[in-house]
Amino acid sequence: MKKMESIRAGLVGYGMSGQTFHAPFLFSSDKIQLEKVVERHSRKAEERYPEVKTVKSLDELLADESIQLVVITTPNEQHEPMIRNSLEAGKHVVVEKPFTVTSKDGFELSALAKEKDLVLSVYHNRRWDGDFLTVKKLIESGALGDVVSYEAHFDRFRPDPKRNAWREQDRPGSGILYDLGSHLIDQAAVLFGIPIAVTAESGNQRKVSEADDYFDIRFHYENMTAVLRASMLVKEQGPHFQIHGTKGSFIKYGMDPQENALKEGAIPGDKGFGEDPEHQWGTLNTDHGGLNMRGKVQTLKGNYTAFYEDICQAILEHRSPRVTAEQAAWTIRLIEAAKQSAEEGRKIEL
Repeated sequence: MKKMESIRAGLVGYGMSGQTFHAPFLFSSDKIQLEKVVERHSRKAEERYPEVKTVKSLDELLADESIQLVVITTPNEQHEPMIRNSLEAGKHVVVEKPFTVTSKDGFELSALAKEKDLVLSVYHNRRWDGDFLTVKKLIESGALGDVVSYEAHFDRFRPDPKRNAWREQDRPGSGILYDLGSHLIDQAAVLFGIPIAVTAESGNQRKVSEADDYFDIRFHYENMTAVLRASMLVKEQGPHFQIHGTKGSFIKYGMDPQENALKEGAIPGDKGFGEDPEHQWGTLNTDHGGLNMRGKVQTLKGNYTAFYEDICQAILEHRSPRVTAEQAAWTIRLIEAAKQSAEEGRKIEL
């Protein structure tokens, strides 16, 4: 059924990202009508969503004047030209992270979207991870005091690269720093802003890797350090978050459950969707009013749906989205600084 007063959208690409992170939210939204999907060699989207029409190219999608929003989930090096063409065609755009391969392209596209008075946003959905929402609220509440140390991990165990996976091939914008690093960097910037300087290591821990498969980044702030780490060779998972402050500490194990639920076929809005199991709740140890308190903190409910709800409101209200293109361009700038630091073995001042 057509949704009343809905934003008509087209999805470019129907690989893992399109199938898992975008189509379910676009299709379940009461404010978006997913009309067309660009698939060059198949019709998987039509099989899953019979109301959707398959087209073979971005040009064919952009030629449809009724399409208002273009969602791009193609390999990273294709983002910049596709975003530019979509904006020039008068479409609002959401693109899968990472935004672009270079920050120069990102800042230029941000300026173009402002010039065209169009919404341009990047899918930094991990701002709506339940554990990150919990960490953000704890910091803002003052329960930890002044944060002096922040550490976040995004580890996996995959000794052998996925065959034919472009993210693990030697291509522009590929590798774990662009892929998982985008999430951790964006989260740190949301909490603490742009750092004064960056120190990083990055490279290949797996001998068969074509692209980088681990990183260790330090963001230097005036009175604290944020450590961001990821690796494809972590069999025994440590804490996902470790935050220490002048009043206490918060330690959290386990990842947000939304990604796995979506991969298993869950639909946004299903009972329990986004709820962290109790055994993964984080531990807070803090001093308050002369008393020491230590115990579990129930994880706030994760809510990737909020990303597209915000995009809809930004389009309808003619305002900036919560994830702006300029913020996403800064994420790429910080990736570039981390790569430079790793290559040159020195701290990069910003």
